[in-house]
Amino acid sequence: MHLEFATFDCYGTLIDWEGGFGSFLYAKALALGEEEPPPSSEMRRRFEEIQFELLQGDYRPYRDVLAESLRRFCDERGWPHGGAEEDEALVRSMRSWQPFPDTGPALERTRAAGLRLMIVSNTDRDIMRHSLRHIGVPFDEVQVAEDVGAYKPRDEVFAAALERIGVPPEQILHVAFGFKYDIGPAVRAGMHTAWVNRHQEPPPGSTPYDHEWRDLWGLAKLAESL
Repeated sequence: MHLEFATFDCYGTLIDWEGGFGSFLYAKALALGEEEPPPSSEMRRRFEEIQFELLQGDYRPYRDVLAESLRRFCDERGWPHGGAEEDEALVRSMRSWQPFPDTGPALERTRAAGLRLMIVSNTDRDIMRHSLRHIGVPFDEVQVAEDVGAYKPRDEVFAAALERIGVPPEQILHVAFGFKYDIGPAVRAGMHTAWVNRHQEPPPGSTPYDHEWRDLWGLAKLAESL
């Protein structure tokens, strides 16, 4: 295998998206006086389902998607929604989310081994700017939904990434934790794929993938072996 680029989903693969959203929603439940809120993972999964549905529609800025997702989530639970102030609090929260402990050092080893790095993310430049600061590793390319006017899993997102870097898809490894957003469309684009299965879950469905790792150290080892 000859690889030139490793491309990445950011939130959930490099940045702890699950912990960030879960903490935000659980803290809101406690602030509203719920003595025994549902587990944060349960609330986060439902929020993600709502968000995924919204991303299937016409493009709108990601902060608007976040705000509408939060409003719908609050309506479902019978919670009051704090309006624009709470919407902005969620954006601030996302700006502060931290990378997984393996992210920085594993990416440094991957770069040192000669692979170029690119992020392909369903977010905007403002939020990504802060996340890149937390990761602390330079990327050769960064593409967000704001650049394309579309969200994953739309195929045009991956087509735009391929055009941006000018590398044949068979020389790219797309690394991600999510199947419906990333692994499926990357396979359709002709890329190699690696599933970062941090929770050791069974594969969801029959979508093929080339590698499965518990964390990003698997990527570093692969890059060094090549």
